Amino acid sequence: MILHADLDAFYAAVEQRRRPGLAGRPVAVGATGPRGVVMSASYEARASGVESGQPVVRARRVCPELVVVAPDMDEYAVVSANVMAVLSSFSRKVEPASLDEAYLDLAGVPFRPRVLAELLRERVWQEQRLALSVGVGPNKLIAKLASVAAKPDGLLVVTPAEVPGFLLPLPATRLPGVGPSTTAALTRFGLTTVADLAATPPDTLRRIVGAAAGEQLARFARGEDLRPVVPQRAERSLGGERTFPADVSAEHELIRTTLLRLAESAAARLRAAGVAGRTVTVKVRFADLRTVTRSRTLPEPVDLAHDLYATAVQVFDGMGLARARIRLIGLRVEGLGQGARPQQMALGEREHGWSELERTVDRVRAKFGTASVGPASLLEPGREVAREPGREVGKEPGGDAGKGTS
Repeated sequence: MILHADLDAFYAAVEQRRRPGLAGRPVAVGATGPRGVVMSASYEARASGVESGQPVVRARRVCPELVVVAPDMDEYAVVSANVMAVLSSFSRKVEPASLDEAYLDLAGVPFRPRVLAELLRERVWQEQRLALSVGVGPNKLIAKLASVAAKPDGLLVVTPAEVPGFLLPLPATRLPGVGPSTTAALTRFGLTTVADLAATPPDTLRRIVGAAAGEQLARFARGEDLRPVVPQRAERSLGGERTFPADVSAEHELIRTTLLRLAESAAARLRAAGVAGRTVTVKVRFADLRTVTRSRTLPEPVDLAHDLYATAVQVFDGMGLARARIRLIGLRVEGLGQGARPQQMALGEREHGWSELERTVDRVRAKFGTASVGPASLLEPGREVAREPGREVGKEPGGDAGKGTS
């Protein structure tokens, strides 16, 4: 059996978790400019008609109380890594499909599918305070459709014997690959449900939508899906970058606070994945769009923000950019391997203290949210919760919304 796990309204749920004042309120995550679109909407917002992909301007019209939050992809990546670590403790074969969903192959797992799914949902809630919808079926197709049917915050197990009764009544649009153009082509021939497709000869489907798409539709309509769960390859590097709203000088304090924020995010992702890196690379893009990168390889692999930040600052200072105008800065950790040094006592008790501190921060954030604790230098007053309906979190009157804190 295959399990499909899908975090409910993931980006919006993370923002509600990290800012308790947003709990129970309609929240949308998306760019806040005039052309911004909704990337994720909380279920409170969806109840008012807000949808993913909807222009933010329109979303505010249908839901005047909507709180719009600028996306923080680094934060979502950290939370996703934490959830994937939980999933990987239940199965050796986990295939992430995106930041908020993954497939698990349950072959050889010593639990009944329903019991395992309940345990998994409970673990994710206890450790991350995020709702997880789970579908279980004989293949990827049925598992995915089951998790969609289980939303929000539900569980549905479809056994092989139950597949026809579950699958055939569904609208054809539920099947993967059936978008607007395919739907229009099928509708012209009166094919609107999976049962209609199952009753149509494959040759006819191939003539209607093309050879490859028709063959796939015929298989899916019969509930067949031979795609295996393919475990994710280990990442060779990870990191992030920031583009500044306006070019800044190399001496500006924003350079160092940005490097610290990037180091915090990268270190949390490293620890969540159980890996560490030896090479720290700093990327700088100038106002004229020229880009340079410089790296430093450390004697031991590290997974602490303290180490990453100190190295990144050394690399940046070594570039000699005293009068440069900088548009973008990035930090990447390379040469990843399994785990960091368990105790590097040669570095002294002070270094060991940093390790204990950052791992304690991990535990606090897992329980109370990522905004609950962090470096004081990254605190930005007034960014916790939008106090007025219709205003973006972190936006002051007359100013642009900033990126959420990590």
